[in-house]
Amino acid sequence: MNGRWKAWVAERKKDTYALYLASREPRVPLAAKVIAVLVVAYLLSPVDLIPDFIPVLGYMDDMVLVPLGIAIAIRCIPPGIWQECRSQACDRLASTLPRSRAASIVIAIVWAGMAALMIFFALGMLDRL
Repeated sequence: MNGRWKAWVAERKKDTYALYLASREPRVPLAAKVIAVLVVAYLLSPVDLIPDFIPVLGYMDDMVLVPLGIAIAIRCIPPGIWQECRSQACDRLASTLPRSRAASIVIAIVWAGMAALMIFFALGMLDRL
């Protein structure tokens, strides 16, 4: 069961990236582009219809709406173009992604700075009590 679940998730990841590529393809109809952009935006957005902190229901919208949106968008894209985008997505995801040590350091510094600010503000609030 666990292996099938991982394979299903990996396929949805490829489909999502292929939708992104299809949204940039000039031969794809406008309606398909709009649906693809909405699906990818919802998937990447931190805002959900049902917040994730609500037990069970919080993740159900992601498990139902995203695959449904992907399926609808795929049906709107001409099959030949979809296969091209899908193969491009597979090729790009199979290659090693570029990694930047400098970007990692910048991200770590930003997180450390945010943590320091939170501690600073928390200590200030404690002093007022």
